[in-house]
Amino acid sequence: MQQLGPYISSHGIENHGIQNVDVAHWNYSAAALFEEALRRHEGNASPGGALVCHTGLNTGRAPNDKFIVEERTSKDDIAWGSINRPIDKAKFDAVHKRFMAYLQGRDVFIQDCFAGADQEHRLPVRVITETAWHNLFARNMFIQPKPEELADFEPGFTIIQSPSFHSDPETDGTNSEVFILVDHERRMVMIGGTGYAGEIKKSVFSIMNFLLPAKGILPMHASANVGPNGDSALFFGLSGTGKTTLSADSSRTLIGDDEHGWTDDGLFNFEGGCYAKVINLSPEAEPEIYATTRMFGTVLENVIMNMDDRSLDLDDASLTENTRASYPLSYIPNTSETGLTGHPKNVIMLTCDAFGVLPPVSRLTPDQAMYHFLSGYTAKVAGTERGVKEPSATFSTCFGAPFMLRHPTVYADLLGKKVAEHGTDCWLVNTGWSGGGFGVGERMKIAHTRAMVNAALDGQLAGVATRADPNFGMLVPESCPGVPADVLDPRNTWKDKDAYDAAARHLRSLFEENFAKFEKNVDDKVKAAAIRAAA
Repeated sequence: MQQLGPYISSHGIENHGIQNVDVAHWNYSAAALFEEALRRHEGNASPGGALVCHTGLNTGRAPNDKFIVEERTSKDDIAWGSINRPIDKAKFDAVHKRFMAYLQGRDVFIQDCFAGADQEHRLPVRVITETAWHNLFARNMFIQPKPEELADFEPGFTIIQSPSFHSDPETDGTNSEVFILVDHERRMVMIGGTGYAGEIKKSVFSIMNFLLPAKGILPMHASANVGPNGDSALFFGLSGTGKTTLSADSSRTLIGDDEHGWTDDGLFNFEGGCYAKVINLSPEAEPEIYATTRMFGTVLENVIMNMDDRSLDLDDASLTENTRASYPLSYIPNTSETGLTGHPKNVIMLTCDAFGVLPPVSRLTPDQAMYHFLSGYTAKVAGTERGVKEPSATFSTCFGAPFMLRHPTVYADLLGKKVAEHGTDCWLVNTGWSGGGFGVGERMKIAHTRAMVNAALDGQLAGVATRADPNFGMLVPESCPGVPADVLDPRNTWKDKDAYDAAARHLRSLFEENFAKFEKNVDDKVKAAAIRAAA
C-alpha cells in the first residue's frame, strides 16, 4: 500500500479494517483534491473555480436507509423508532467485511478533522472516501486541525463512504442498496450506495447530538450569528427554511450556518464550512452565498453547468430542487475566526408553512417556545429528501428529528433551562407561503423576512403593540419597519377568507394530533401553551 500526503497519521487506516488499498491519499489540501477530482473525471471546473459534481440517483438524504447498531453502550439512551432504526451488530460486521474487501486495490482519500470549535468539547473525526470530491466536501465542512495535531491524529469517530458499494437488502437487513450504518461502540459510520455528500455531514451531526447532552450541552440544528454589540442569535429550522440565508447577514458576524452547541459558556459551531441550498439563488437577494458559487474550491452539487461556455444555471432544477454549495465558512464576509460566541439574546424558530396561515413573525413566551421546539412544524421542501417533489406539511421535533438520537424531551428540557437561565427572547418566523397555501399563494419575500428578523434582533419589535393570533395564540406585532402592515396578518393576505379559516382549522388539528405523543412528558405550562383543534 502506497501512502501519500502532507500529513500521514501514525494511527493508520488498518485500525478501521482497511487493508491493501492501492494508494491512501492523506489530508490533501483543497487544491490537491480539486486536481485529483478533475483528473479522475469526478466533476468539472466552473469559470470561478468551483467543482461541479453530480450525485446520480440520490440527490438528497435517504432517511429510510439509516440504521444504528443496537449495542450495550448506547442502546438504553437511543429513542428507537421509525427514525432511529436498529440493526443487528452481526449485520453491521458483515457489511463492513464486504466493504473492506471492496476497497482493496482501490484508492482512498483520508481527511482528518474536528467537529466542534470548542476545544473542550470537539470530536476528532476521520472521513475516508473513495472519491476525491467527497473528501474535498469533508475538508470544506469540518474544522481543520493544526499541522502538529495531524501526525498522531486518532479519530473519535470514523466515517467510511463509497457511492459505488451497495448493500444487499435481503442479506444485510437494509431497506435498499443505499445504507448509512452507525456503530457507537465501534465509533464508525459506513455510508454506501449514494453520492449525496450531505450524508457525511449529517452523520457527524447525529453523533454530536448523541454525545453532547450527556455533558449538559444542547446540540442544535441551528445557525448562529452575533451583532456588533455582542448580541448573538440562534436560527432553528430545517433545510429550505432560510437558516443559511438569514444568518449570512453582512451586518452581523456569522458563527455558523447549521449546527451548534450551547454550553454553560455560550455557543460554538460544529463545522468549518457551510452547505447551502442554491436553487434560484440570486446575487440581489443573497449576495454573500451567491458569491461562493464563483469561488475556488466550492463544491457545487447537482448544479447545472453549460459545458460549452461553463456558465452556471442556478435556476435549473432538472436534476433536483436540492442543489447545494459546500464552501469554507471563511468564504462568507464577516465570519467568526473562533466559531465561538456568548449566550444568545434571541432565538428565532423558522418554519416554512405550506398552508400559508401562520403569521410571518410572532413572539413566543418561554412555554410557547418549548412547545414549538418540540413540534418543529415546517414543510419538507422539494428535493431535500429522496422522493419529495413538492412542499408538504411535516413535524420534525427539535427542528431536526432525523438527526436526534435521544428522546426529544432531552433536547427540549435543555433548551428550556438555557432560555430561562439567560433570559433569551424567542420568535417564530414563517418563511413559507402568504396569500394562500402552496400552489395558490406566494413564498414570503426574502426582503420582508429579513426586515422582520432584523427588527427582532435590533429590539425594534420589543415596544411594538401586539395581538394574540386567534388561531395559534402567538403574539403578532401590529407593525414592523420595512414590512407592509397587511403582510403581518396572514388572513388579510388571502382573497378567500373562508378558505383561510378552513386551512387554519386544519393546521390546528395537525398541531394537536402531533403533540399528543409529548403531553405525558411535559409540564402543565407547556401543555397550556399547546395549539388545540377548533371546538
